[in-house]
Amino acid sequence: MTTTTFPPLPIPSVALKELRGRDDAGRPPRPYTDDEGGAPLRCCLRSSTVGERIALVSYAPLRRWAAQAGADPGAYDEQGPVFVHAEECGGPAGDNSGYPWARPGALRVLRRYDDRGHITGGRMLLLPDDAHAAFEHALAEAFHDPGTAQVHVRAVEFGCYHFRVDRP
Repeated sequence: MTTTTFPPLPIPSVALKELRGRDDAGRPPRPYTDDEGGAPLRCCLRSSTVGERIALVSYAPLRRWAAQAGADPGAYDEQGPVFVHAEECGGPAGDNSGYPWARPGALRVLRRYDDRGHITGGRMLLLPDDAHAAFEHALAEAFHDPGTAQVHVRAVEFGCYHFRVDRP
């Protein structure tokens, strides 16, 4: 079993409940049956399978975190598209010990944020064959800065938010 020092976090269940009613852009979701599979589901940190009911919604991860933390991300408050199950799914299964969508050759950007929700740095990461070790190294590097409160991992190709990692 691979040990994950910096566990990836799915979208919180409270936020998912709200997003399934109205997304962060103020629109109701449009659930559909996935006929291709492979959509990265941010509710359970796995890829969808053919036949599942999913929705593409707009999500503002910093805005939601800031509301709970009493922070003001200001201009860093981004929102973007994410796939989620159309109904409650129960979140990640198992021990959640790996990094989702960590295929060799994929480009990821790791954005560091402080406790105000302001971006403090970032790093592009081309995932090698040992993607897990690359994530572990890049996240350790990010949290070496004592001002880093959380790191957002995004896909470079579409800029989509994949998951958050909080300071251990």
